[in-house]
Amino acid sequence: MDFKDIDVKTLIPQQPPFVMIDRMVHFDKIFTRTELLIRPDNLFVQEGALLEAGLIENIAQTCAARLGYINTAILGDSVRLGFIGAMKSLVIKKLPEVGSLLETSIEVVNEVFSITLVNASTICNGEVIVSCEMKISVV
Repeated sequence: MDFKDIDVKTLIPQQPPFVMIDRMVHFDKIFTRTELLIRPDNLFVQEGALLEAGLIENIAQTCAARLGYINTAILGDSVRLGFIGAMKSLVIKKLPEVGSLLETSIEVVNEVFSITLVNASTICNGEVIVSCEMKISVV
C-alpha cells in the first residue's frame, strides 16, 4: 500500500488549521513516519520558523496517525481522541524554517491498554532536530 495516497485528515482527530502532518509515509507495528512541509500560514510559524509547540504537536500527530490507521484501516473502527500523557528527554536543537520538510518518526517502546510509549525524532535537511520520549493516552 502507498501510504502517501491516504488523506491524513481521515486518520487524526485534528482538522485544519490545526493539522501538523501532511502525510504518513511508513507504518508497521513498531515504526511510523510522517512528513510535514512547513508553510508560512502554519499556526505555529513565527518569524519564519516553526515554534517548539509545533514540533511537539507534529510528533503527537504522528502518534495519532499511527493509532488512526490501526483503528480505521486494520480494526475497521473510528478515529479516537488521544492526549499527550507525558514527555521526557525533549531535545530541540533548532527551529526549522518555512519551506523545510520535516520527517518525523516514532518507535513504539511499549503499549499497555490505552497508553502508548514512543521514542520520537524529527529530521530536517538530514539532521535530527528534535528527539523525545512521549506517552500518548487514547480515550
